[in-house]
Amino acid sequence: MKEFMFLFRGGDEVWDTKSPEEQQEHMQHWQQWIGEIAEQGKFVSGERLRTQGKTVINKGTSIIDRPLTEGKELVGGYLRIKADSIEEATEMAKGCPGFRWDASGVEVREVWPEH
Repeated sequence: MKEFMFLFRGGDEVWDTKSPEEQQEHMQHWQQWIGEIAEQGKFVSGERLRTQGKTVINKGTSIIDRPLTEGKELVGGYLRIKADSIEEATEMAKGCPGFRWDASGVEVREVWPEH
């Protein structure tokens, strides 16, 4: 099986408008979705990312006090999963709970195999 990354973009701007109860319910949807992936033996790892960050550019000579992208393009988290093909991984990504809140999207990328 190959490994793929789901890069979750956007979502924080919507999260901040929701009540604590809605946020809790949304997190339960995420836990359920990830749990289903894990039950299939296809979960590798994953984390939510903070919005604060720094970006090193210009061959390491400059530092920007923020991520390179902002808003809906900002990577808010990732999952690393196993699938037989990018098509299978993409089908799995369609179940992302972020779509319930109109998140910007899930980028699906294959991970280079270890040598």
